[in-house]
Amino acid sequence: MTLEEKLEYARNMDRGRATVLEAAQRSQITADDVAQFRRDIFADGFISRDEADALFTLDRLAHAQCPEWTAFFVEAITDHVVWQSRPTGVVNESQGEWLIARADASANLNGLAILVNVLAEANRAPMWFLAAVRARAARNWPGVAETRDQVA
Repeated sequence: MTLEEKLEYARNMDRGRATVLEAAQRSQITADDVAQFRRDIFADGFISRDEADALFTLDRLAHAQCPEWTAFFVEAITDHVVWQSRPTGVVNESQGEWLIARADASANLNGLAILVNVLAEANRAPMWFLAAVRARAARNWPGVAETRDQVA
């Protein structure tokens, strides 16, 4: 990576962090925020671990979330875990541990949606990860029971 590419990456990361911090301070995520996240965080086609952590933090802090947020959040984290690491399509032990820890810290429907989507898109994942996702699906996290009622 050239120096110019590194500087552009840092600028994009700083813009992404600023957008995330602004939304967290307002305690809400709007469709405009999501559009800005797509421009700032996906600008270089790569989501860093720091950016992924920031998105999980924002998800926990924002009490009001637009429908576009869930789609973006699930897509971004799935992309980070499944498609940006090598070999692609494989959830390794450390990625699985990180993702379970973040989902547990969130303990909400968005966290569960990410876990399920990662399983759906990954070509391979540790057996314990599948069992861990199933265990979390059985928990009564906020929003999960309401979703089950809507689907049933």
